[in-house]
Amino acid sequence: MADKVPAQVTCEWLNQNLSNPGIRVVDMRGYVVAKMVEPGLEEATYKGAYEEYLLGHIPGAVYADWTQDIIDKTDSVSVQIAPPEVFAQAMAERGISNDTHVIAVDHAGGQFSTRLWWALKYYGHDKVSVLEGGYLRWNAEERLLENGPVEVPQGEFSVNIRPEWRKTYADLLGMIGNPGIQILDARDTAQFTGTKRRGSRGGHIPGAISVPRELFIDQNGLKPLDQVRKVLEDKGITPDKPIVAYCNGGVAATIALFALDQLGYDQLSNYDGSWNEWAERPELPVEK
Repeated sequence: MADKVPAQVTCEWLNQNLSNPGIRVVDMRGYVVAKMVEPGLEEATYKGAYEEYLLGHIPGAVYADWTQDIIDKTDSVSVQIAPPEVFAQAMAERGISNDTHVIAVDHAGGQFSTRLWWALKYYGHDKVSVLEGGYLRWNAEERLLENGPVEVPQGEFSVNIRPEWRKTYADLLGMIGNPGIQILDARDTAQFTGTKRRGSRGGHIPGAISVPRELFIDQNGLKPLDQVRKVLEDKGITPDKPIVAYCNGGVAATIALFALDQLGYDQLSNYDGSWNEWAERPELPVEK
């Protein structure tokens, strides 16, 4: 069994371990750019931040575009996780093998780094940590940066799918009304209630509990776990029942899963299609 690695590492820890050949830093910086196109209707554009990476990044870090490099480009639903062979190739091209300790970095230790954390977990790779505070904290501490692309030797990465980490719309449909399942909606409150929507329908999956991603993170990254635990307790979310999280594209939901995993919740899944899929399937029920 692979050595257990911490869920998060500090900038100081990473600085001391940058020269370790068993570590690969993956820069996942990117954006979801949302704008109101009419009252109550929001439109989102998904963007990577490769130009920012080229201008400055943690030494030795490779870049992965969350909107292009680890998605299924054949799927009609946006940014679904790449199929096994595509994901394995993306990791290998970035110098990642099955024994590599991956350090996921985005701007502040948020949803793009946790998206890679979840994707690696789903594909059977446990040696992955998120950098606390991300690139912004590293830069604020005036640590060494380099610019331009990074060339690394090809890795050897094979997948071992853990199906329990990912759910489909059909799975969710079968869970509605089951008191033994907890469905968490990580979108903002306005989207949950339907006063604001993306896509053709507003609202939420029937029976879902509203847990906006802001309950888990702020501008500095993941909130203290004792605060997160209190929020979950107040909402009646317990570790004894399976949890499925969703958002718009299965990305922000991974923040919730990341925090829950650290709190010892061990029955966790991501509905990858999330609202981008659910809203556009008129046969699926919606609650407001």
